[in-house]
Amino acid sequence: MTAVHVPGAPLISEGLLVSTSPATGAEAGRFPLAAEADVRAAVDRAREAGDWWAGLGFAGRRDRLQRWRGVLARRIEELADLMHTEGGKPVGDAVVEILTALEHIDWAARNARRVLGPRRVRSRLILAEFTGHLEYQPYGVVGVIGPWNYPVFTPIGSAAYALAAGNAVVFKPSEYTPAVGQWLVDRFAEVVPEQPVFQVVHGFGAVGAALCRSGVGKVAFTGSTATAKRVMAACAESLTPVLLEAGGKDAMIVDTDADLDAAAEACVWGGLTNAGQTCIGIERVYAVDQVFDAFVEKVVAKAGRLTVGADGSDLGPITMPSQIDVIRRHIDDAIDRGGRAVLGGPEAVQPPYVHPTVLVDVPEDSAAVQEETFGPTLVVNRVRDVDEAVERANALPYGLGGSVFGRARAVAVARRLRSGMASVNSALTFAGMSTLPFGGTGESGFGRIHGEEGLREFGRPKSVTRRRARSLLPAMTFERTPADVARIVKIAKLMYGRGR
Repeated sequence: MTAVHVPGAPLISEGLLVSTSPATGAEAGRFPLAAEADVRAAVDRAREAGDWWAGLGFAGRRDRLQRWRGVLARRIEELADLMHTEGGKPVGDAVVEILTALEHIDWAARNARRVLGPRRVRSRLILAEFTGHLEYQPYGVVGVIGPWNYPVFTPIGSAAYALAAGNAVVFKPSEYTPAVGQWLVDRFAEVVPEQPVFQVVHGFGAVGAALCRSGVGKVAFTGSTATAKRVMAACAESLTPVLLEAGGKDAMIVDTDADLDAAAEACVWGGLTNAGQTCIGIERVYAVDQVFDAFVEKVVAKAGRLTVGADGSDLGPITMPSQIDVIRRHIDDAIDRGGRAVLGGPEAVQPPYVHPTVLVDVPEDSAAVQEETFGPTLVVNRVRDVDEAVERANALPYGLGGSVFGRARAVAVARRLRSGMASVNSALTFAGMSTLPFGGTGESGFGRIHGEEGLREFGRPKSVTRRRARSLLPAMTFERTPADVARIVKIAKLMYGRGR
């Protein structure tokens, strides 16, 4: 019996990975499947290319990266259309994603020298005869394993910073969006034709595992928490350092003094953009009792106006067909356990689409609260005050992002969230701010992309000391005398013996 191909699911045909639209089933492209030997060959080529790329220096790399940025900007409509075809993302959302990626390329290129370049570090009195120097040297080759939900913004958040730091990159895009990954690499090759500085390898999980074991200097991964653990285990075999941006179950808190119209607008955007397929998307909302009913009414009104479909709609299809079963299970479980659907519900699941669904009064131990849904659903629950809201928000092992709406206490509440990032009176905005680090804690992973910390993730700190004078206090030598030791003891007591 011949298996029926589900639109959007990757297909193998004659040794090629075939990518199709989750909305229409139209073919987006065919790409060679990489074997383990192909991955290792790509990494070997990247090592030589990386030496050449590092040799260009910060100025040379800045010039090439800005040219790449220019190509992407000039062809933004072409890339957005490809993202729409392959992943189902609405064109408007794709344009916004590309714009954010362009900002990160530009910032990384402009700031790499300032953040990573050689600089003198002040020495202390105990080693006053030495000067200290610090620089960040590239790892050589960085492996980037990217996701399908943001196939431009997310991998570029690692790749552009790794490239700016002087590394070559071998990129394994998701098997659901190989065409977009190939397009990005091909455009880079147009401005850097001399060496294979940025390469792509296509395939499924085995290709990602091969990249982890290929001898790269570091691996940057974005995806589910379960896969992040497998990536880390594979990299542990060779002590290859990893940067992991894993799943999330981000919460929004709405305080009594919040602007409810603004909060509802941000909630709907933060929870339902990209059909809810966002690692930093708002999936849980805790609204304080006094404003709960009014807030829910506004959320339902705004979410209920959204359109769903293939072209020209606010929400596109669910990119990964198997995720529809997860979304359906979460909605059904929430209702079975006493929750109410004030918008949507079980009938909202109409593959390959899921219509906006807002659930209230959902038990905290339900799947819809405990597990990442990755669909256009919102759980809005009532709390007595912000203290209870923070307690519930922090109850899960995830810790990626979050949002707080309010005036008097909003910043203080945001600081109490156990998360790597938080937005006050907005949602998701930390992702677009190139000057801020992006990443999580707990089961949301560790390490940072973006900002200065993001650049430093892709360089090894190298410390150098240089003698500039004779040591007045010989300490690190076998030539020291008992008198020298006595002076060391005296100085230690003088310098450090006081209580403050």
